Amino acid sequence: MTEHSDVDKVSGTATTGHEWDGIKELNTPLPRWWVITFYATILWAIGYWIVYPAWPMLWSYSTGILHYSSRADVAVELANLEKIRGDKMVALGAAPLADIEKDPALLALARARGKTVFGDNCAPCHGSGGAGAKGYPNLNDDDWLWGGSLDQIMQTIEFGARSGHAKAHESAMLAFGKTGILKNPEIVTVANYVRSLSELPTSPGYDAAAGKKIFTENCVSCHGDAGKGNQELGAPNLTDKIWLYGSDEATVVETITNGRAGVMPAWVGRLDPPTIKALAVYVHSLGGGK
Repeated sequence: MTEHSDVDKVSGTATTGHEWDGIKELNTPLPRWWVITFYATILWAIGYWIVYPAWPMLWSYSTGILHYSSRADVAVELANLEKIRGDKMVALGAAPLADIEKDPALLALARARGKTVFGDNCAPCHGSGGAGAKGYPNLNDDDWLWGGSLDQIMQTIEFGARSGHAKAHESAMLAFGKTGILKNPEIVTVANYVRSLSELPTSPGYDAAAGKKIFTENCVSCHGDAGKGNQELGAPNLTDKIWLYGSDEATVVETITNGRAGVMPAWVGRLDPPTIKALAVYVHSLGGGK
């Protein structure tokens, strides 16, 4: 104890010399067990850094003495799982697409495999149950831009839409306003006409004859005379009350003005053929497949 030490009269313990509002800080040492534990954790951390991957570097990371990798463990487990599935997936890949749903064993395998792959790759856009969202089609209903048969679904999964693949579905909703093909009053008029095809209310003073004329001159080549759409072109049915981007007037006006060109990625090359086939079967089984 130094000559400047001050001893607390109540506890008999020296103080640190710090005082706040009359309260003095006791110079009480930490418990020995706590100090030992603290230094042990430091030694443990140093040992962990040496044994396991721990430190990020400029281009890689320190691998540690054990070269452990949780990613590598997962890869090994997946490889083992694929070995177990091997013969069954080979059979699935060899079976004609239409025959899979006729074979209970292959159908069960395809649905199980397809559900897993859907959750990993498709759910971020279409939702975990395939119900879709604004701009992403609902896979549970019977409204299909490019067709809902097994073959059509598989083609869409394989090559996508506007994906850049040579076999992808290609088409686009023209930007009639942005390109100057139609003026804003004409766009509002034809938007109301399109809404009327689904029996939605129209704006007061709407000129139905003018709307039909604009539609006939600009839209029937893709959507058809009655607005029933064309799956070969990916043109939606405008009469079924199912809207990919929304049915309110402002949204329809926006669609006609700026166009739409959503992208469905091509999964060929990312997923192996049996897995794509299983995914097609699973999507077809969600309830909207034809």
